[in-house]
Amino acid sequence: MNFLDRYSTQLLGVLRIVSALLFIAHGTTKLFGWPPTEMFATPPEPMTLMWVGGILEAFGGALLLIGLFTRPVAFVLSGMMAVAYWMFHFPQATFPVQNGGDASILYCFIFLYIAAAGPGAGSVDGLIGKKKT
Repeated sequence: MNFLDRYSTQLLGVLRIVSALLFIAHGTTKLFGWPPTEMFATPPEPMTLMWVGGILEAFGGALLLIGLFTRPVAFVLSGMMAVAYWMFHFPQATFPVQNGGDASILYCFIFLYIAAAGPGAGSVDGLIGKKKT
């Protein structure tokens, strides 16, 4: 038994929270210009693919942060990141280190893992589940 085994639920919760915080920043920079970036100096037009992506990043990330509807939200966000990679990054170059798609791939698989493993410690889903028993 690995000495970290006893902390796996807590570490899964930390992975969910840290990933969500980083992901939310992608959405808020697109939608609200904060934190400011050169790439999104002006917000995307409403109802465009980039705008929908910003909504999913900001609000889906917020749901992941608190751990509410964690599995379905993580599954949707995983798919969104797969689409982002194949639509926007891969056409630029074959390798992620060349096309800037590293983060998209990592988010895709982190969210897929969270969808399968659940929210971990410190989630609203966990609190709701405890009330049902």
